[in-house]
Amino acid sequence: MSYLASTLVALVALEHVYILVLEMFLWTTPTGRRAFGMKPEQAEATKVLAANQGLYNGFLAAGLTWGLLHPDLPTGSQIQLFFLGCVLVAGLYGGATASRKIFVIQALPAALALSAVLIAG
Repeated sequence: MSYLASTLVALVALEHVYILVLEMFLWTTPTGRRAFGMKPEQAEATKVLAANQGLYNGFLAAGLTWGLLHPDLPTGSQIQLFFLGCVLVAGLYGGATASRKIFVIQALPAALALSAVLIAG
């Protein structure tokens, strides 16, 4: 697999670790509220839901990391494609239903990484 593809997949994985931290641990802090544009009352009322979302983002990051580290490169590429597809679908859905910025923050990086993995094939 190309260096570019691996780098893009790693960046998507790191982004999802960051989202996990924001949603699971920083949701009600000024940093978390600013990232998601929420008032303290909103953040407090939704913190359990956000923690659940954060856990899912952690699973996406874990899957991408698994694909990157898998000793059999073709199998690792297939794992990466699956998890990048999951990230892309989540980003498209989130962009259409929650906030248009999710298209750029989540869907676009996943699409670029997915394309790079396919090209590196």
